[in-house]
Amino acid sequence: MPAKTGLEAAKEIGIKSHIVFITAYDQYAVEAFDQGAVDYVLKPADPERLSKTVERLKARLTTSTEPNDMSNMLAQLAKQLGIAPKPTYLQWIQASIGQELRLIPVEDILFFQSDEKYTRVQTASYEALIRKPVRDLAEELDPNLFWQIHRSTLVNSKAISGVVRDMRGRHLVQIKGLTEKLEVSRSFVHLFKQM
Repeated sequence: MPAKTGLEAAKEIGIKSHIVFITAYDQYAVEAFDQGAVDYVLKPADPERLSKTVERLKARLTTSTEPNDMSNMLAQLAKQLGIAPKPTYLQWIQASIGQELRLIPVEDILFFQSDEKYTRVQTASYEALIRKPVRDLAEELDPNLFWQIHRSTLVNSKAISGVVRDMRGRHLVQIKGLTEKLEVSRSFVHLFKQM
């Protein structure tokens, strides 16, 4: 490694339970095991020796006392490397339509709009209601897919057919397949400057 030795990297990372050193230098083996290495393999590595190392790693992983040990280790490593974890967004919305409960894929939703104590969920073919506020949905939905155009409205960016101005100068979003237009508040007009 150009900047650090493997031992220095292991100390800095602080992950001791699943490290295997593969190197041509046998003089560092004791220090590697002191750092918690699972194995220390000398180059050129024999396939049979590597097979034993893999078995040792598998055994260590299956007997780990912490259930999410590997996930925690990867998260810790990503944090130290400055890699942000990929956020997970909602894929489905559970909504009621009358007495029926439906699971709606988010990509089928044209927009969400606050409606008193409920949030209206509009698809191309039906409308449903959920109790989750728009402000919570804004944090849980992919911001590249759902744009907040008003404090009470999130719109699927792929469902936008255009933006028009009315007589009062307000920006209104036109949704594909619907005659209804959604008002854009001044705080969110910048989303449509390039359109």
